[in-house]
Amino acid sequence: MHIMRVLRQKSRRARFFIASNVSSIQVIVSYYLIMTVISLLLFYLPFFRQPNVHVPFLDMVFMAISTVSVTGLTTFNINHVFNDNGVILLEVLFQIGGLGIMMISTFFFIISRRKISLKQRQLIMTDMNQPRLSGIVRLIRITFTMILVFQVSFGLLFAGYFLWQGYYHKLGDALFYGFYQAISAVTNSGFDVTGDSIMPFAHDYPFLLVIMFLIFIGGIGFPVLMDFYEWVLYRRKKIQRRLPFRFSLFTKIAVLAFVILFIGGTLLIYLLERDHLFAAIDPFGRWMNSMFYSMTTRNAGLQIHDLGEFQVTTLIIFSLLMFIGCSPSSVGGGVRTTTIAIIGLYMTSFLKSEDNINIFGRRISDADVRKSVVVFMLSLAMCFFSVLLLSATEEQSLIAIIVEVTSAFGTTGLSLGITADLSVVGKIVIALLMFIGRIGMLYTLLLFIPKETRDQGYEYPTEQIIIG
Repeated sequence: MHIMRVLRQKSRRARFFIASNVSSIQVIVSYYLIMTVISLLLFYLPFFRQPNVHVPFLDMVFMAISTVSVTGLTTFNINHVFNDNGVILLEVLFQIGGLGIMMISTFFFIISRRKISLKQRQLIMTDMNQPRLSGIVRLIRITFTMILVFQVSFGLLFAGYFLWQGYYHKLGDALFYGFYQAISAVTNSGFDVTGDSIMPFAHDYPFLLVIMFLIFIGGIGFPVLMDFYEWVLYRRKKIQRRLPFRFSLFTKIAVLAFVILFIGGTLLIYLLERDHLFAAIDPFGRWMNSMFYSMTTRNAGLQIHDLGEFQVTTLIIFSLLMFIGCSPSSVGGGVRTTTIAIIGLYMTSFLKSEDNINIFGRRISDADVRKSVVVFMLSLAMCFFSVLLLSATEEQSLIAIIVEVTSAFGTTGLSLGITADLSVVGKIVIALLMFIGRIGMLYTLLLFIPKETRDQGYEYPTEQIIIG
């Protein structure tokens, strides 16, 4: 009995030691790895597969990572491998990968009225990249409900529209593809289950406008959606406040960065392609196509043209937009819009010889500036060395490799059609980029840092060096 008591005490100490030395980031990353393995196992079930179709193991692993990271890059035609049940499975995995494992699990905890512990709240905060615990459960409840309402309502809208316009003649097909388009757009997954992406809708401008709106909903950031929800309640006097409603600084910067990137991308794409690929399109159609690609390259990966028809300069613009990606705490990847915004503000303040970075009546903390610079530089270095490596291992053009790398890191899914022809090394590199793009470069760095770091307790003397 004494021996058993000692063993139990040691076991409890071991569990405490493991729990105290494993950070929330490491737990979240392990969840995504487990989800990738589960996805891989599900893909092999005959229930989701077309009969008598063989896919190499590495390609199926690649598909699992691409699905969980909601990227959209594949090494095979989805409609040749998966049946309708498989497409529905992909839609479920899009929700888990795009909205986040903790958001999905927490929402089920909420509707089942189960208590959410402090540790679970910390994991939610980490998974959703939130700075504080307060209001985290309410954020999940409201934003998840909003996104679900958008998906269901626009899925039904698309189904009716497809029947009305004659895209599909059977109600079942219209509902099936209507919900797929809605879910795919909101989660920014970009997977092509028809073989033509949304090319048949290239001149259907109302449809493209709705798709762009849904891409915006998924990529602008969950806290932004929450802020707009509370603003609507405030304007309708559903909630009472002692002070006037104020949007958070994150919302203001995220929306500002989105507007600048969207307008800038639209103008550049229009100027580059108006006399080239868009030459045969009417003036309104040129602007619509430019706006669509300015939006979809930021994370959705949907396309209405063959990318090979664009000029190389335009493809470079696409790569820059894919590298930047969406807002933090959204369904998207990349370095994130707020990172670019803070770096831009930092450069502006430096040129003005200002000590602080101020915007919208607030000061950006030095810690956020350091994080932004580190994330940007390391992400740029990682993509650069990935391009160098793939240039040595793949027999593809440089621009095709650049598009593939930035698309993987930005979890976008656009490609010049080289994914299936990549070597084993190339597929592994792209798979790693997709996974890192999903969890974020900052969390990738913190993954290898101990849970607690000890301050040195002293500072060295300062000495200036020559710069530039």
